[in-house]
Amino acid sequence: MEYIIYCDESDADGQFYGNFYGGMLVRSPDLEQTVELLESKKAELNLQRELKWQRVTGNYLDKYLEFSALLFDLIAKDKLKARVMFTQNIHRTGPYDEYRREYKYFLLYYQFIKHAFGLRYAPAAEKIARVRVYLDKMPDTREKVESFKDHIESLNKNAAIQRNRIMFQKEQIAEIDSKDHVLAQSLDIILGAMQFRLNDKHLEKPKGQRFRGKRTIAKEKLYKYINSRIRQIHPGFNIGVSTGTKGEIRNRWHHSYRHWLFVPAGAEIDTSLGKSKK
Repeated sequence: MEYIIYCDESDADGQFYGNFYGGMLVRSPDLEQTVELLESKKAELNLQRELKWQRVTGNYLDKYLEFSALLFDLIAKDKLKARVMFTQNIHRTGPYDEYRREYKYFLLYYQFIKHAFGLRYAPAAEKIARVRVYLDKMPDTREKVESFKDHIESLNKNAAIQRNRIMFQKEQIAEIDSKDHVLAQSLDIILGAMQFRLNDKHLEKPKGQRFRGKRTIAKEKLYKYINSRIRQIHPGFNIGVSTGTKGEIRNRWHHSYRHWLFVPAGAEIDTSLGKSKK
């Protein structure tokens, strides 16, 4: 058994929410069929270019809706597990020291990989279950990226992960080009939809115009469809808070879709940065 995790991030400094990190996990027995289904749907829809949230327009909306329908069918069946983590601007911390300021991107990424999928609550494997991590190309120096990979590999020292016989290997943590991986493209759609709605981009109007643009309207329709599919999994789902566990902590693993509002330790609330004040 292998767990293959595709990761991406976006919108570090949104108007209300920032530091968006997303992940898509697939078990190795499901990988080939899942990729084949999604690639076949892309071909059927004649979506030859890389799928990206930024490419959603009125002309392509129906195709993205149909692709998203298949994607969420797979998530609903737990063939894929999707996770989104983000911070909210109202949570203010004191000034970062030099290290935390310089490595903030990697520190948050580490927390996401360590906790978002609830690997510590996964069923213990009979044999070692290895984890492959595919990262979208990281915007930093080789030295920092290699140090980050070392820290991910060090998760093997975590007692709960050891008990579950899960293993990270540095050579299995790789940067990829998302245009070659349909699961990374699928993640971009979900992550884009969430940062779009949480930061009220659905309300934006072109400068000097009274009405929203057609692209914005198309993106809102796709977001609403995605949200409706998540609500089939989690009735009453709220995109702006951490998804509950329904009284069972192991659901951090078992749930096929979850959100995580990351609140830094010691954070204070500044309501002047909230939506109502804007």
